[in-house]
Amino acid sequence: MTAKRLHTGRLAEARAGEHLRSLGYEILDRNARTRYGELDIVAMERRVLVFVEVKGIRAGSRVGPERPVLWVTRRKQLQVRRLASAWMAERRASGLVPRYAEIRFDAIGVLIGRDDEVLDLEHLPGSF
Repeated sequence: MTAKRLHTGRLAEARAGEHLRSLGYEILDRNARTRYGELDIVAMERRVLVFVEVKGIRAGSRVGPERPVLWVTRRKQLQVRRLASAWMAERRASGLVPRYAEIRFDAIGVLIGRDDEVLDLEHLPGSF
């Protein structure tokens, strides 16, 4: 991954985290590593354990949808579900899984301008 793409991704994740906190979510983990890969954000919304996939793109930089959430493909959704299972299993073994009533998967798309400003942020709770 290029340095610019990494910067865009980290910036999008930071803005997504700020957005979630503003809605009252508690961020439990960012860039959560499992043996199978990395989850962008793990959060709690009341008693709901939320796994969030964040897609950030630069305005005009890609061929494809301008809505970054549309880049969360079916394949990526399946990967996030596998990563979530691994995250819970790894933490359950050490007693670190928070108490929750349900699990949800959200997508957040962040469209970023030339000067790192957020042009648009779209949050789709329960999107997959």
